Amino acid sequence: MSKYASTDPTTGTVVAKFETESDEQVMASLSAADAAYRTWRTTEVAERASVLQRVADLHRERETELAELMTLEMGKPIAQARGEVKLSASIFEYYATKGQDLLADEELDIAGSGRALVRTAPIGALVGVMPWNFPYYQVARFVAPNLLLGNTILLKHASNCPQQALAIEAMLRDAGSPEGVYRNIFASSDQIADLIADPRIQGVSLTGSERAGSIIGQLAGKHMKKAVLELGGSDPFIVLAGADLGDAVAAAVPGRFGNAGQACTSSKRMIVDASVWDEFLDGFVSAAQSWSMGDPTDPATRLGPMSSVGGRDEIAEQVADAVSKGATVHLGGSVPDGDGAYYPATVLSGVTPDMRAYREELFGPVAVLHKVDSTDAAIDLANDSPFGLGSAVFTTDDTEAAYVADRLDVGMVGINTTIKSAPDMPFGGVKTSGIGRELGRFGLDEFANKKLVRTL
Repeated sequence: MSKYASTDPTTGTVVAKFETESDEQVMASLSAADAAYRTWRTTEVAERASVLQRVADLHRERETELAELMTLEMGKPIAQARGEVKLSASIFEYYATKGQDLLADEELDIAGSGRALVRTAPIGALVGVMPWNFPYYQVARFVAPNLLLGNTILLKHASNCPQQALAIEAMLRDAGSPEGVYRNIFASSDQIADLIADPRIQGVSLTGSERAGSIIGQLAGKHMKKAVLELGGSDPFIVLAGADLGDAVAAAVPGRFGNAGQACTSSKRMIVDASVWDEFLDGFVSAAQSWSMGDPTDPATRLGPMSSVGGRDEIAEQVADAVSKGATVHLGGSVPDGDGAYYPATVLSGVTPDMRAYREELFGPVAVLHKVDSTDAAIDLANDSPFGLGSAVFTTDDTEAAYVADRLDVGMVGINTTIKSAPDMPFGGVKTSGIGRELGRFGLDEFANKKLVRTL
């Protein structure tokens, strides 16, 4: 049975299958990537940037096709899918237009005689292992900076979005990237391990689960390869006494239920000051009720199916565990009748440390609300998590906002906003949320040789 298949999550029907590649095919792709690196690294930056700009243009020209594939293979509502395609285009365009500045030599102010500079240079062929939940965006944020830099890429996409993987490869090819600069590989986990062990591979980037990150991290460490790991998250959304509750609710609901809650930076834990608890809870539940399940091909639908029945069953088990131990369900909480991987917008409170929903990532449309009696209690609860990706703090007190932001153990903090990805801002976390940063100059530097050049 083929590992790579398109399965419509609204029905569970397998609509297309693709064969996993042989070891010989994977190694041939590696040889091509290694050979391409020898010339791509010396190609003028302007020429590399022009390829990226054309990739951005192709995203826009093929928006409908790309979005429809996303809706088919992982169930994202079509309006949200179109938004992701647009974001991906903006990432390629950012690196295309900023390339010369981002790669400019940095002159150092040294104490000794002569001069010194740091040159940002490529390192070689890289492996990317990408997930299904943002199938174009997460590829773009790895691929765009590294192709600009002069690295070459072998990309293993998630097994449930093979048609999107091929569509991405087609855009890179049609944009004029030389043979071997970018290749999609339908590889197995064992083949990825072999690639990481090969001396021609210089680094690996993975976006996925903590389990997958641990495996890839160990392999990279064993073989002395640079690794960037963007893993899970259980982002706190803190609502303090002085918050504008209308703004807080308006941000919290789409921040939790967008993409059916299947986002690392989704606002999974609402931590609410007791003084505004009742008003926020009522507003949140009321707004969440409008996120009813629907056909993801309908532009009006906001909550489509989850990506798979397996994922839906996992979130249902986490909710059932919490309810069996005393959590309160304010909305949703049960698997609907019928076909597909649907799960309703669900709101829980009373979640305690003995429940799975307290520490595990809830990768589906389930919000957990916690009541706290002080700002410091909110910080303590927010930090009581193995994850440390993003966060949001809602308050009209600037001093209080800065106080909380400085004390949160996370990689990203939004003040009166949720974390929204942008091409020019770094993305990443701490603790089990991962290692390294993507996007902006920080993402460009992850797989770069920061080469010192000293002249007397």
